[in-house]
Amino acid sequence: MQRLTSNNVGITQGSRVLFSDFIDDGPMWTGTGPREHRFKVEFAERYAAVPNVMVSIAMWDSDTKTNQRMDIAAENVSETGFDLVFRTWGDSRVARVRANWMVVGPLPNEDDWELY
Repeated sequence: MQRLTSNNVGITQGSRVLFSDFIDDGPMWTGTGPREHRFKVEFAERYAAVPNVMVSIAMWDSDTKTNQRMDIAAENVSETGFDLVFRTWGDSRVARVRANWMVVGPLPNEDDWELY
C-alpha cells in the first residue's frame, strides 16, 4: 500500500491507440511468437514520488480464428512517466489495441522541506 501524506495528490489519465497493424500488415497482425509494442508516457508534471499506475485495454480487435492472447502492463514507472507495454504470443493475430491509463500519486508541495 502506498500511503499519501501530501495534501497535493495528482491524477493523470490518458488513452492511446497503440497500433493498427491490420492496416499495413504489421507484426501484431502477421507475426507469430512473442511480440511486443511499447509506448513511452510522459507526465505533464513530475510527481513527488513514484506514483501508482493502472492500465487497461479499452478497445481490441483480433482475429477469431486464433487464440486471443494479450497482456498489458505499466513498466519502468518513475516520477516522470512510464512505459505502456502490450504483448501477445503464439499464433494470435491482433489487429489493433487502444489502451487507457490512470496514474495517482503525490505532487510536490512548497511546504515539503528537505534539510539533509
